Amino acid sequence: MPKIVADSKIPFLRGVLEPFAEVRHLPAAQLTREAIMDADALIIRTRTHCNEALLAGTRVKYIATATIGHDHIDAEYCKKAGIRWSNAPGCNAGSVMQYVASALALIAEHDQKSFGDYVLGIIGAGHVGKKVAGLASALGMRVLINDPPRERMEGKQGFVDLETLLAKADMVSMHMPLYYTGPDKSHHMADAAFFSRMKRGAWFINTARGEVADTRALTDALLRERIRGAVLDVWESEPGIDIELLQAATIGTPHIAGYSADGKAMGTAMAVRAVSRFFGLGLDTWFPETLPEPENPVIHADPNSQDPTHIMRRLFLHTYDIHHDSELLKAHPERFELFRDEYPPRREFQAYTVRTGSCGSVVLKTISQTGFRLA
Repeated sequence: MPKIVADSKIPFLRGVLEPFAEVRHLPAAQLTREAIMDADALIIRTRTHCNEALLAGTRVKYIATATIGHDHIDAEYCKKAGIRWSNAPGCNAGSVMQYVASALALIAEHDQKSFGDYVLGIIGAGHVGKKVAGLASALGMRVLINDPPRERMEGKQGFVDLETLLAKADMVSMHMPLYYTGPDKSHHMADAAFFSRMKRGAWFINTARGEVADTRALTDALLRERIRGAVLDVWESEPGIDIELLQAATIGTPHIAGYSADGKAMGTAMAVRAVSRFFGLGLDTWFPETLPEPENPVIHADPNSQDPTHIMRRLFLHTYDIHHDSELLKAHPERFELFRDEYPPRREFQAYTVRTGSCGSVVLKTISQTGFRLA
């Protein structure tokens, strides 16, 4: 029977593996080398850095991170030590898309514009970036995509260079992995030169990794009004985030864009399935039996409006009010980790039914394409 040590904050996990393995659930701060010395496998989040300092001399053979990101795993060391690992690609793509939708709703309201008036630039078109691109297209926005790795594999069609994107986009949304070296280095990609090349008055949205943006350069761009505003869910040096940048940002949240109940459930499921396949536990298709229901699962579209932007703004903010999370963090930045650990259940668009009333065909199509159920 394998021994598994799991982060105690991973949802839906308790009781799942216990019939097949000896499982210990520990807070991330207690996942030390001594605590995992006799573990055969780890199930973790991004707070646990799996490197030689943690893993050397342990029995660990497999690591499953219930997250899209995997820069907290030292892949080179694991390869050398014979430790296999997996992440959960795409698990929270819908959740991040919902977060961006709420951000777009607030930006459109702030600017008093329609969604169709904007050009959205997406840097990094993996699972999340493609979801966001689909959302923006459904809303009538023009979408520009920059993704050099995909462009090298697929050809130039459908992609633009970074210079073109920055010059033309009214909003720039970051969705690339974090790489510190190599041809696709993304560490501090958004530096002073990056912000100086952005279209004046454009918005900056970062749900990728805090380290893809230079904190000082971003703060200066905001304070000097080189860019119109910023929506930030990720930060350098989390949880000890830069307070000046937090207060300068239009929206600042504690790395919870991917924290929907749906995204968490899928991340846990992918981790459980990966561990199951490695040890032959028979849980290769497992998924949580139930997810929490939304507080108000039925939304009534405004019967007095045929304006797609007005209606979609209302739907997005009904499912998730990004401004609420921002107000909490700005008031209490010292509670960054607490807000993450005690984040309330949030369901994605597919958990909501929209009663459309007399909405026209254009609005109906937009509602359906963005993932809501139609009554």
